Amino acid sequence: MEVDSSTNPVLPRVGLVYDNRMRQHSTPNGEYHPENPYRTRAIWKKLKSAGIPQRCVVMKAKEAEDRYIALVHKQKHIDLIRNIGSSEFDSRRKKITSKLNSVYFNEGSSQAAYLAAGAVIEVSEKVAKGELDSAVAIVRPPGHHAEVNEAMGFCLFNNVAIAASFLLNERPELGIHKILIVDWDGHHGNGTQKMFWEDPRVLFFSVHRFESGNFFPFGDDGPHSMIGEGLGAGYNVNVPWEHGWCGDADYFAVWDHVLIPITKAFKHDSNFWRI
Repeated sequence: MEVDSSTNPVLPRVGLVYDNRMRQHSTPNGEYHPENPYRTRAIWKKLKSAGIPQRCVVMKAKEAEDRYIALVHKQKHIDLIRNIGSSEFDSRRKKITSKLNSVYFNEGSSQAAYLAAGAVIEVSEKVAKGELDSAVAIVRPPGHHAEVNEAMGFCLFNNVAIAASFLLNERPELGIHKILIVDWDGHHGNGTQKMFWEDPRVLFFSVHRFESGNFFPFGDDGPHSMIGEGLGAGYNVNVPWEHGWCGDADYFAVWDHVLIPITKAFKHDSNFWRI
C-alpha cells in the first residue's frame, strides 16, 4: 500500500511487517507444499542481505479482530479458522480439508491467519494516517482466493479485502474513499473480486493466467468480460493471459496501456499491490 509523498522532503517512511509466528502454518505431516514457511523466510533473508530492514520501520504482526474480518467473511467461516488450530480439531482437520480446494490446516493455522490479516490492517491504517508513506506486509497464508464463506487455494482469510474494507467502513475519518487493488499474482484473485463486485469504491485489477478457465482457480470468474455489477460495474478489470507463460514485456504493456490509464481516471486515494 502507498500514498503520494511527493510533497514531503523527508525520506520516505516505509513500513515492513515480518513475523516468524506465521511460519507455524505448515503441512500437517511436514511434506512439501508450494505454500510453505520457507517462502516468507526466503523473502526476509533476501531483504536482510540487501540491508532493507535497516531503512524501514520494522513491525511485528498483530492479530486481526473478528469484527474486522466479518466485514468480508461470514461468521461460520471466521469460527472455523479461529478454532481450526485447537486440539479439539486434531482428528477433524483432514476431513475438513478434504472438502476444500487446495487448502491445508495444522495447529498453527489459526494464529497465522489472524496475524496475516492483522498485519495488513495495521500497516494500511498507518499509511492512511500518514505515520508511514508506504508499507510492505510479508505475510502468509495468502488471501486472494479466500471467498466470503470458504478457504481456498492456500488462502484462509482474504487479507487485502479485509484491510480495504476496514479503511472504507471503519476508518472513514482517515479520508480513504477510493482504493485500488492490483493483483499481479499468476492466478486470478477470485475471492477479492467477489467481495467488491458491486462496490464502486474499490477498483480491483487482476492480471493472471486464464487459459479459457482451465487454469487455477478455474471456472468463469477471470475473463475480461467480468466487470462488476450494479454500482460496481466497470470497477472490476481482468487481464486474462492465454497460451501459457507471459514475460516482463507483456506486463509492461498491460501497465502502460491498461492499468495506468484506468487508474488515472479512477483517481484513487490508496493503493494495494497484491503479489
